[in-house]
Amino acid sequence: MSAFDSGLCPVRDRLDVAVVGSGIVGLGAAYAAVRRGLRVVVVDRTDRPVGATIRNFGHLCIGAQDGPARAYGEASRALWLRLAADAGFWVRESGTLVVARADDELALLGEAADAESARGEEGIRLLTAAEIAALAPVRSDVARGGAHVLGDLQVNPREAAGAIVRHLVALGVEFRFRTAVTAVRTGVVRTTRGDVAADHVVVAVNHDLDQLLPEVAERAGVIRCALDMMRVSADLRAPLSAPLLTGWSLVRYRRFAELRSATALRERLHAERPELAALDLNQMYTQLPDGTLLVGDSHHKAVQPGPFQPEAAFDAFLSEAEALFDVRDIRVLERWQGVYAAAGSEFLVEEVAPRVLALAATTGIGMTTGLGLAELETSRVFGWDAAESAPGSASIVGSAAPHTSATAGGIGSPATAGGFAQPATAGGIGTSATAGGFAQPATAGGIGTSATAGGIAQPATAGGIGTSATAGGIAQEENA
Repeated sequence: MSAFDSGLCPVRDRLDVAVVGSGIVGLGAAYAAVRRGLRVVVVDRTDRPVGATIRNFGHLCIGAQDGPARAYGEASRALWLRLAADAGFWVRESGTLVVARADDELALLGEAADAESARGEEGIRLLTAAEIAALAPVRSDVARGGAHVLGDLQVNPREAAGAIVRHLVALGVEFRFRTAVTAVRTGVVRTTRGDVAADHVVVAVNHDLDQLLPEVAERAGVIRCALDMMRVSADLRAPLSAPLLTGWSLVRYRRFAELRSATALRERLHAERPELAALDLNQMYTQLPDGTLLVGDSHHKAVQPGPFQPEAAFDAFLSEAEALFDVRDIRVLERWQGVYAAAGSEFLVEEVAPRVLALAATTGIGMTTGLGLAELETSRVFGWDAAESAPGSASIVGSAAPHTSATAGGIGSPATAGGFAQPATAGGIGTSATAGGFAQPATAGGIGTSATAGGIAQPATAGGIGTSATAGGIAQEENA
């Protein structure tokens, strides 16, 4: 007699969809289902989202993806913007900045921009040293130039997941927290509080797939990637206007890493800084609305990484930040370990039994792709019709959300829902802040923004033409 046939756990009322896991993929599956008018329950052993969904940079790096990741990322972008508006959390449409500190980094960015143009896309705008210094508070003697990758978003990961949970509850989704799932089969989810009957089951437990579906995890080669991160208070000379990547990021993300110029750059970085290469460093930064910086990150893969974090990684984060930024003081506020699923491919999508779908982002781009992954794959595998909008919402996936607004001849990117406005420079990258942000003053030929709803609105200079574009590439290990 199987565990399912033992009769020890009573089956509850039948639902349409049971989702196992309350991370971003699980929340995305619940959102996809409830917008189709289905009755949904989400089951999780914790009392709230506490895993990779909150332990990341909040960087939705859509412009660095290609192939399925790009499709999932674009779908996610529309969903993030709608959820931010409806659930009331902060998002900013900032794009991503890349600082180039050497000629080979500039060459790689140039090659990527040329590849974009050859495809008829304009997803990368090259920046001069002066332009990157106006948009990121880097040292004047460091930057050789840079780039702006369009279309990317930023959220505060510590707030977004909780806001999405509350919004889903308001839409009618039931959450059964502090309830462990021990087995799944077609039509039934076995939990420590009784069985849940559901017509469709989505398993979205990320790196813990081996604890629930060990054969599936082993067959797909799913292990864990542990990373080190920190949050710091830094006395920067100006705000960071967008998530900031470095040369170490360029050799990680396939959009850049598979270009001809990447080989020489990777060899130089590893030869000059073997200690950073040993950490598997992705040197990147995001700034939260309170002004603190998220800094990282290192990577270590194992079936079960140990809990002990080497201080050498944190020392490297601080020394590299001091070398990059024009900063007078850095104070560490928090350190933590993040863990996400890693495998040879970027995604696990498998119908493990009829109407039982296992979903996972198996590289560090869950925040970037998770909502779209859940939306597109539940629809495809379960044969669901196109989703209706949630009550009070506009159409989401498949509609063209505006990407940018223009100021002063630059590329404008408005931030919404509690963000802070960043400077727009003539010929550079402009942003406008709404819903509780602060705006930088506009100057002719210099910085221009507009802010509304709680910010200090300043006039932006005129004469700009807004553009909207994204571009491809796959982030192999980004914790975003």
